[in-house]
Order: sequence, then structure tokens, then C-alpha cells
Amino acid sequence: DKNTAKYLNSPESEIYHKSKVVYGIFQAKREISKTEKCYLVEGYTDVMAAHLAGISTAVATCGTAFGDEHIRIIRRLLMDADAFRGEVIFTFDGDAAGIRASLRGIDLILEQGMNVKVCTFPEGEDPDSFAKKNSLDELKSYLKANAKDFIAYKASLLMEEAQNDPVAKANLIRDMVSSISKVSDNIQREIYVR
Repeated sequence: DKNTAKYLNSPESEIYHKSKVVYGIFQAKREISKTEKCYLVEGYTDVMAAHLAGISTAVATCGTAFGDEHIRIIRRLLMDADAFRGEVIFTFDGDAAGIRASLRGIDLILEQGMNVKVCTFPEGEDPDSFAKKNSLDELKSYLKANAKDFIAYKASLLMEEAQNDPVAKANLIRDMVSSISKVSDNIQREIYVR
């Protein structure tokens, strides 16, 4: 039924703190550590579909905005002797809500010294529907070809909106510079500035 919600957003309770839950982390943790990749999807059906399709490093927040506790849980799996390795790839829906969610999460991840990429699915698709329509090889190829560095993602997204408006372009540059300023590694930050 198209009128039925895909996700049930349960409220916080004494025993369920969704700001501290990363759905699928137990099943994904070994593979995340091994591959040094963590695909962050929007909901639990996306996690299940990704795992069934063969992408065993997918996790999700549970009906709440991506926050510091979620980052802490994921970061632990991508740390090695106090150095960050690997990357978090936002694989949110290609709709406006998915785009907004990925933009909010980028800066949070950068502030923690982590590498971040964004891979959006075509309009009307999410990891669940895309995984059901495509083979594992096609899904992996799509993720690899469309995972953009956060600067390239923001530039492509926001330049489309700014077009020939100098004020909008200035705001875009401010937004990108703000994100770059959150990168802790001096060399990496310098490369992003260039």
C-alpha cells in the first residue's frame, strides 16, 4: 500500500534511546573494520536490503537525525591505533529530505576527523528499491561510480542551485569553506582549499 509509511518512527523511552542506536552495527562491525567502509543508509529496510544484496557494511540511524553518539559508534570501528582510516559513505535517497540529511551529516563527520563521501540514488529510488532491481555487481558499480567526495558533492548540488547568481555562489563558497575548516588534517585541508 503506497499510503503506508515505510518506516515506523518509535518514540524515545526509558529503554530505547534511538540517538544511541546504529541499526545493523552488530552484523556489520566486522566487515566495516575489515573493508574500512561504512555505508550509512536512511532506515532499517535499507540496511536489510543492502545486507541481503551483499553490501554487509550498511547501517542506519533509527528514525532520528545522525548525531554525535552515532558517529562515536561508527568511528570506533574505523580507528586503528588512534588514527582514522576508511570512510563513511552517506547513501541516502535522492529526494530533498535525503539530500538535507546528508548535508547535515557531512560537517558532523568532518569534525570527528573522519573521511566522508556521499552517494545519492536516482529520484524515487533508495538503497532498498535499488538493491531489489539490480544485481550485486550493478549495485557495487553504482556505489563506486557515484560516491562523491563531500566537496564535489556540495559543489555539484549547490552550483546547480546558484547558476549565474553571484550572491548564491558566494553563499555556496562560504558553505564549502565552512565544511573544509572542519577537516583536522592540515595537508588534507590545504588540498580541499585548492
